[in-house]
Amino acid sequence: MYPRDIPNATQASQTPPLTPTHDQIVVLYVTVVYAVVIFGIWNIPVARTLINPLKLFTIGWHEFCHIVAAVLTGGTISSVTIDPNLGGATIVEGGRPPIILAAGYVGSSVFGGVFILAGFDSLVAKIMSFVLGLGLVTPLVLVRDKLTILLTLFYEGLLVGFWFIGHAQALRWYCLFVGVMNMFYVIWDLTDDKFFRKANDSDCTQFNIMFPRISAHVWACFWIMFQTGVCISFLFLGIVSFKLSTGEMNTQAAVFLPT
Repeated sequence: MYPRDIPNATQASQTPPLTPTHDQIVVLYVTVVYAVVIFGIWNIPVARTLINPLKLFTIGWHEFCHIVAAVLTGGTISSVTIDPNLGGATIVEGGRPPIILAAGYVGSSVFGGVFILAGFDSLVAKIMSFVLGLGLVTPLVLVRDKLTILLTLFYEGLLVGFWFIGHAQALRWYCLFVGVMNMFYVIWDLTDDKFFRKANDSDCTQFNIMFPRISAHVWACFWIMFQTGVCISFLFLGIVSFKLSTGEMNTQAAVFLPT
C-alpha cells in the first residue's frame, strides 16, 4: 500500500456498510453515465455497428438463458438465432413457455449484476474477464461478417491490455460497461423493436402474444422496473461487500495472476 492510499483505506474501514465510499460513489455515477451512453450508441446507426461484439455477447447470453430454461422444463430447441441487427430468437417445442420466456430477462439481469459487482473490485473484474473473453469469441461460430470479427479481436485486445493498466483497475470499468449493457437488455430489446423494426420480436411483444389481455407496453414497464430493481440491489450489494481502497484492491488482486 502506498502512503497516499492510507487515508482512503482508513475511510473505507470506518464507513458504515450502506454508506458508499468515495470510490464507490464514482462507480454509481459511472453506472448512470454508462446506461445513457449505451442507449445512445445502441440506437445510432453507425455507432451501433462498432459495439457488435458486445451486442452479440449480450444477446447470446440472453438466448442461452432461454435455452437453459427450455431444457430444464422439458422443451426441445428447434433453432437459435443470434444477430446484432436482427436480435436473438430461440424457437422451442414443448416445455413451459412462460418460464422459458421470462428466463431471458431474468438471466440477463443477474448476469449483468455480477459484472456490475466487478466494477467495485479489481479481483472480481479479473475473474469475470475470463468469462467475458470466452463470451466474446463464442458467438463468432455463427458470424461471417469480417468487420464484426475484426471488432471482436479489438475488444479482446482491449480486455488483455486492461490487465496491465493500473494493476487491472481498467478492467473494472470494462466489466461495469458490460454489466450495464446486460442489466438493461429489455430497453435495448424494445428500442430495436421500435426504431429498427428488427425481424425477431422483443420478449415483451412475445409476452403480449402469450397473454393478449396484457399489452406489450405494460410488459415493458414491468420488466424495466424489474431490471431497475435488480440493478439497485446489486449496487447495494457492491457497496456493502467491497469497501477496499484502490491500494488495497491492488494488493488483493496481485495475488491472482499479478500484472
